[in-house]
Amino acid sequence: MAETKSTCCYCGVGCGVIIEHDAGRITGVRGDPDHPANFGRLCIKGSTLHLTAAPETLATRALHPELRTGRALPRQRVSWDTALDTAAERFAKIIAEHGPDAVAVYGAGQLLTEDYYVFNKLVKGLIGTNNLDTNSRLCMSSAVAGYKLSLGADAPPCSYEDIAHTSTLFITGSNTAFAHPIVFRRVEDARKANPDMKLVVIDPRRTDTAEGADLHLALLPGTDIALYNAMLHVMLWEGWVNRDYIDAHTEGFDALKRTVREYTPAMAATICGLDKKVIEQAAELFATSPATLSMYCQGLNQFSFGTHNNSALINLHLATGQIGRPGAGPFSLTGQPNAMGGREVGGLANLLSAHRDMANPQHRAEVAALWGVDSVPDKPGKSAVELFRALKSGEVKAVWIACTNPAQSLPDQTLVHEALQSAEFVIVQEAFGHTETCAYADLLLPASTWGEKDGTVTNSDRTISRVRPAVSAPGEARHDWAIVVDFARRLGTRLGKGDLAARMFPYDRPEDVWNEHRESTRGRDLDITGLSYTTLEDVGPQQWPFIEGAQAGKVRLYADGVFPTPSGKARFVATEYRVTAEAPSARFPLHLNTGRLRDQWHGMSRTGLVARLYSHESEPLLHMHADDLARRQLSSGDLVRVKSRRGAIVVKVLESDTVRPGQCFLPMHWGANAMGGQGVNVLMPPDFDPTSKQPELKHAAVQVEKFTEGKALVALRRSEPDANGVLQPNPLEVMESLRRWLPHFPYASLTLAGRHEPVVVLKARGEELAPELLEALDRDLSLDDPTRVLSYQDRRKDVAKRALVEGDSLTAVRLAGETRAADWLADMMVRGHSAAAVRPWLLAPVDQPPAGQSARGKVICNCFDVSEEDIVAAFKNGDTLDALQARTRCGTNCGSCLPELKRLQQQNSH
Repeated sequence: MAETKSTCCYCGVGCGVIIEHDAGRITGVRGDPDHPANFGRLCIKGSTLHLTAAPETLATRALHPELRTGRALPRQRVSWDTALDTAAERFAKIIAEHGPDAVAVYGAGQLLTEDYYVFNKLVKGLIGTNNLDTNSRLCMSSAVAGYKLSLGADAPPCSYEDIAHTSTLFITGSNTAFAHPIVFRRVEDARKANPDMKLVVIDPRRTDTAEGADLHLALLPGTDIALYNAMLHVMLWEGWVNRDYIDAHTEGFDALKRTVREYTPAMAATICGLDKKVIEQAAELFATSPATLSMYCQGLNQFSFGTHNNSALINLHLATGQIGRPGAGPFSLTGQPNAMGGREVGGLANLLSAHRDMANPQHRAEVAALWGVDSVPDKPGKSAVELFRALKSGEVKAVWIACTNPAQSLPDQTLVHEALQSAEFVIVQEAFGHTETCAYADLLLPASTWGEKDGTVTNSDRTISRVRPAVSAPGEARHDWAIVVDFARRLGTRLGKGDLAARMFPYDRPEDVWNEHRESTRGRDLDITGLSYTTLEDVGPQQWPFIEGAQAGKVRLYADGVFPTPSGKARFVATEYRVTAEAPSARFPLHLNTGRLRDQWHGMSRTGLVARLYSHESEPLLHMHADDLARRQLSSGDLVRVKSRRGAIVVKVLESDTVRPGQCFLPMHWGANAMGGQGVNVLMPPDFDPTSKQPELKHAAVQVEKFTEGKALVALRRSEPDANGVLQPNPLEVMESLRRWLPHFPYASLTLAGRHEPVVVLKARGEELAPELLEALDRDLSLDDPTRVLSYQDRRKDVAKRALVEGDSLTAVRLAGETRAADWLADMMVRGHSAAAVRPWLLAPVDQPPAGQSARGKVICNCFDVSEEDIVAAFKNGDTLDALQARTRCGTNCGSCLPELKRLQQQNSH
């Protein structure tokens, strides 16, 4: 058994991990106790990373280059030479005929810094277009623009350690307990160490983060600017602003004062749907605290005015001097493991290397000199939404998509799918071959992924970490940077720039790329000329800036009150409240909020491979308030059609007290691989912020109505390990075979259940369950041999059922037309209970098993597999939380379930 230090590949916390591996296989993972981001802690997603590299997941990997010669034809395996020569020829031909702006690259915040750097150099240096954007546009570009607008540079001024030093913490637009669990563990530690510390949460929903707050402001979606302006109004009225700091270190305050004069607490209370007293209370806590820290994420960024959301919050820090000190400052939490690294190398369509601005001629000249080209283009490239609009219109002919899944993650999915369908040439460079976007690939390039990659990443607080490979990539998969370098040399020859391409892309290893990136930062705000791979490996992760000759990086920025603006002063930004891109109306009366689940991440291409990560919320669910359900004569578990101005989906509804009446919530993870239709984002508007170009993925106006059409269908298939510990059948292969049925149904859900012996679960409802469909489905489930299965059919009622019992285990079920027993059958399969006692009842129309035991239900603690049912029973029997934890260990590992445990204790204790 060997061990390799690396980092987690999920959110922007950048947790250090130790990968355990043996004989070329990853066998385990644990937190790195020496890493400053997490000190050994991991959330449930991070602690199950090794399961995403289990033998059965090989079925989902892209293993070989694949090419199709026509859109109607399947892709065929080809050599790397054929793949890259074809790519180079197609790109060169399009560039020759239509110019460099007719091609584009769309990347990801999961790429390593080295990958990002060579992509940026290829597109902006060799090809000569700025059409390089990434999915960071969807999550962080408003934070980038806000920092630059207010402070002069995209440089988060705070560090994670500031959480322990703050007196008052504002968490706004972030369900940190779910989206950044390890950061929230730091918050809990800080509050325990300092009981006087105040936590204020600003969020439309009463999330797990909000549950423990001293003050929760459940404002209406998109009204943050009105709230912050009103808070500043109160601070001015009460004399709580820091005049000395304002005069010495800022500019533009008078213009802002004129703006916020109109934002009285009473006015803002009406806009925000709050009591004016809580606005005044929040203002006092923010301004009078010895140290105020704010942490924020997509709830500020993902609006068509996201830049001003950010600047309005930063205004409060500048007005009170709550910046550049321990425990004080505005701290943007990144959503991806290397969104920061991508920003550092200029990995967006409007950026250049090392935080240089494309609009600045001197900056363009510096980059051109560094790269050895005559010039870099000055025209901004297409941002994410713009790029896919241009792809649909034909302005962009070819797109290279790397390490991201726009056919799930972008808003207005109808347009995105049409764009990919109409493109002349689509390259997808991806580790996982089952994503929604891979279906559109004319050329599929297999890439390495977590546990295999080699390079660096930068997390939310500017900490750079080494990413080391524990195992080799499977099949013919290559590192992303190496694919780009090989392609660049081939393309250069075809563009008549062979010598230039050879000089521009001389790299043999990722360290060569990183060293060039390091040199590009010399004299910049993120100067890392004092760092090396050796330092990162021997000393450990380091924060930037880390200049040549320094002994350490900077923990926090702007302690001297000097900012990277022409005047050296921070800028107040006069921000005005604007309504959301879509306001509720008579036709679309509900606010739809989107956000994250605790145990899933992004589009689920990785977390969706692990059965236990479905157990906290097992399928797509629309969370609605009881009043809104009653108004529509709905109950929890009913199917509903959710419709916006762009599209509709059908999902189950869940009664929830976390949302206010008039609002509903839908997790953003579910795409066409897991449900019917084109996924959640088909509902979301493509409107974007004019400065950051970040789309309004956070909010839409929708209507919700009961869905009763058609007949119900449930299919279940259980897998068990064979003598060698390999799951049979492979559950991921079963999922892939069932995935083709999702488009046949307006309602469908395809998920996993269980833990060590997973069960594939398909739920659907359609107008007609044709015999041919059921026959094909039975073949997928191994239910097609009538001599081996139990079957029941009532043609008059269109009911048809089958079950397979092998040995003592129920291993497959298909219920069509009547599905009342589905939940307890699935529960029995998950638990591995004997089917002998209930064999006569397997196909009966009963809600409960004859023995009377109830289904286990939702799992609260995923680390130790402790269910809500067991936890509630323990609290009702008088257990304390300490006693429950001593007996079950729930909440003692990653801690992600602690807020929910505390809530259940409060609700169920005598």
